[in-house]
Amino acid sequence: MKSTSGPRPISVFWFRRDLRVEDNRGFFEALNSGLPVLPIFIFDPGILDGLSQRKDARVEFIMEHLNLLHSRFVAEKSGLKVFFCPPQEAFEEIRKRFTLKKIFFNQDYEPYAEKRDQQVPQWAQGHGIEVQSFKDQVVFEKDEIVKSDGTPYVVYTPYSKAWKMRLKATKSEALKSFASESHLAQLLKYKASGKNLKLEEIGFVPSGLDFPDKKISKGILENYAQSRDFPAVEGTTRLGVHLRFGTLSIRQVVLRALDFPLTWLSELIWREFFMMILWHHPRTVSEPFRREYAGIEWNNHQEQFQLWCEGKTGYPLVDAGMRELNQTGYMHNRVRMLVASFLTKHLLIDWRWGERYFAEKLLDFELSSNVGNWQWAAGCGCDAAPYFRVFNPDLQQKKFDPEGEYVRAWVDVHDPSYPKEPIVEHTWARNRALKVYKAGIESERIKA
Repeated sequence: MKSTSGPRPISVFWFRRDLRVEDNRGFFEALNSGLPVLPIFIFDPGILDGLSQRKDARVEFIMEHLNLLHSRFVAEKSGLKVFFCPPQEAFEEIRKRFTLKKIFFNQDYEPYAEKRDQQVPQWAQGHGIEVQSFKDQVVFEKDEIVKSDGTPYVVYTPYSKAWKMRLKATKSEALKSFASESHLAQLLKYKASGKNLKLEEIGFVPSGLDFPDKKISKGILENYAQSRDFPAVEGTTRLGVHLRFGTLSIRQVVLRALDFPLTWLSELIWREFFMMILWHHPRTVSEPFRREYAGIEWNNHQEQFQLWCEGKTGYPLVDAGMRELNQTGYMHNRVRMLVASFLTKHLLIDWRWGERYFAEKLLDFELSSNVGNWQWAAGCGCDAAPYFRVFNPDLQQKKFDPEGEYVRAWVDVHDPSYPKEPIVEHTWARNRALKVYKAGIESERIKA
């Protein structure tokens, strides 16, 4: 990519968690900035270097969608420029070739992203470059949904009610579509290579996993409330990875949800609730939201943790969930709740161990939801299940997999290598958890 007639004034649109052309707010604004737009993506070593495996399906998913974007832009006699360096270095390289006037991107609310997105404008200001960022990955962000006194909600139900009231009052504005796909003629014209990027270029290898379709099934949404808790049934949308990386517009997804019973919409609101909690309370990435739970004396038995990871606890539904996760990068939500409860209460292993394992394995990993749900299961989060609620794995299997279809798909309980006895006995483990939790909470209250 070379500038052939001296430094040309341009705008840049920085793709991040919005890997789509359609209804992309920041991309729309860039394309209407009055300057040719260079679209870019940056593989940030600050993120990639933190990944423990070189066979990470999420990187593969990103690469697949970057290639789709690039092909779309090549058809417009442009291209997607991909960088493999820290963001400021990427923008410095662009400055050497063009007169960079404006940088556009959509906002991200995770702690690392917040820090990065403060540094880039500071750098840009020193070079006379304008930076504009926009809300795109949520319907309502940060402190748009708060209590009457301006403080954030910490319980889901009142937050959900306020969210729905705000949507009803501002629907045309909140769900407004931005026809970015109609303005691609404003892309910077240059001769880009039509070759696809390869994972090997950044030191990764194919995962072999399949990615879910982003099609929203009418049948699933019509029966979502009745089917979503049964892991053997195709009763959930599997859209998590598409929402995580923005290959679908959340505005279009919510519009679709409004045409059906509101159970699925409630799940989308949970996503924004946890994002709001993390934005207001970034400490919860590594600390319990409820500070009185900081005193729990976790058992943290490494061998038992490994058996949980491998799906060898002797509880078939728990083991089926872990094996599904390890083999596919996905686990049914009902089973996620069970395996998280089992780890933190039956085995008394720190929720952060489980959260990190899910962060490594889940294709649809979302920091705020992962932290929020793990703290919910452990009893230490906002609006969490009380510590004395301990799922019984056998009863959960009888209720949600009564015919054993899901278990049989992942576990052969007759295999000689499968555990003959559960790793811990349920009643004993439950009583131990209640005792340890109660002691830990009381010790923190005494300190306070």
